[in-house]
Amino acid sequence: MQAWKDYLDQHKDRFLEELLQLLRIPSVSARSEHKGDMIACANAVKQRLEEAGADTVAIYQTAGHPVVFAEKKTDASKPTVLVYGHYDVQPPDPLELWHSGPFEPVIKDGKIYARGSADDKGQFYMHVKALEIFTKTASLPVNIKFLIEGEEEIGSSHLEDFVKANKELLKADVVLISDTAMLSMQNPSIDVGVRGLSYIEVEVTGPNRDLHSGVYGGAVANPITILAKMIASLHDENNHVTIPHFYDDVVESSAAERAEMAKAPYDEEEYKNDLGVKELWGEKGYTTNERTGIRPTLEVNGIWGGYTGEGAKTVLPSKAHAKISCRLVPNQKHQVITKLVIDHLKKIAPPSVTVKAEEHHGGDPYLTPMDSVEYKAAAKALETAFGKPPIPVRGGGSIPITALFESELNCKTVFLGFGLDSDNLHSPNEKFELFNFYKGIETIPYFHQYYAEMKG
Repeated sequence: MQAWKDYLDQHKDRFLEELLQLLRIPSVSARSEHKGDMIACANAVKQRLEEAGADTVAIYQTAGHPVVFAEKKTDASKPTVLVYGHYDVQPPDPLELWHSGPFEPVIKDGKIYARGSADDKGQFYMHVKALEIFTKTASLPVNIKFLIEGEEEIGSSHLEDFVKANKELLKADVVLISDTAMLSMQNPSIDVGVRGLSYIEVEVTGPNRDLHSGVYGGAVANPITILAKMIASLHDENNHVTIPHFYDDVVESSAAERAEMAKAPYDEEEYKNDLGVKELWGEKGYTTNERTGIRPTLEVNGIWGGYTGEGAKTVLPSKAHAKISCRLVPNQKHQVITKLVIDHLKKIAPPSVTVKAEEHHGGDPYLTPMDSVEYKAAAKALETAFGKPPIPVRGGGSIPITALFESELNCKTVFLGFGLDSDNLHSPNEKFELFNFYKGIETIPYFHQYYAEMKG
């Protein structure tokens, strides 16, 4: 194990430069103008996996963006770990809020500022470098595969078909993912699960054209007003979602689990100051950590309609739009919640408007059993690297593909994330701590070692 650390120390500057090169590629999956960048990024990932010592590396085309697969075999009798990550990134907008170019990585105060630095290029690249350490020190204790996709930020819409069509190629004993966060580097934690997601877009239509707000105002329903009222009605005075049957399948966390979560360090004043808010908001009866981990939510991600340009235009608009997402917890199903939300919006709309709604993408929640070998190996790896046992937490985000891995590949997923909640994921000035990057490369080999030993 000392050889792993020595190799990391000797090559850490090169590891960082390689990551910066990857971050310079604007692999924005949501925008068609970046199709060439997506191909370039997939090729760059392929090259780095080859250099790291993988026996087989290939790019597989899908109906969307390509998938990169790699494999390093050691011994058929040893367990196989499938590392999952994604090379696509969120759009960088609004650009004016970045203090440096989103695809021009800058290192400042020990942090890498760039889109994708923490989500997920910096995190999956730790695994690529861990593979290099293993191959260069001839110490890989498992068989290892990589599945690095290019559509996670747009719902992994074509990955399901790929997984179903390539079960033998992807066959593994465990899926290992670094796309989550820790409480802090002083208080390491491990996600025991992630929430699911239901994401819809709704369109409310009133008159058949935009109208003069003086001539028609007061006589015709304004779709923006109606939509605003509909959205406002989705929570009650206790910030509880009002959609009938929304909570029917929610598995309530036990008192023991809530007590374990409460051990996580939390300073409410620091939390509010960091966000620039005077008061917090959420479902009554639950703590902030519980609201963002073990409880389902409904949020409006965007709302628009009418005239939004410079100056004034007195118009009563024909249409109003909103994007709404629900984060889900065990045992909620995203198809069920999507239908509930869409049906409810149509039901509460007055006859003065019509409502059209459709699903963008979704995925089910996922939990890693804490008594599993997979979880125990990850927890021991973190304890070895950090000198203290990790605190189990529930992640607030979603990784929709995890439920599919279990159903199609029949193996558990373990989350070994090294980001921080303060890394500005999906926001301007996304960052990834250099300490976290190197600590992840140090920790990952321990997981493989301990998993091989525990799996026997």
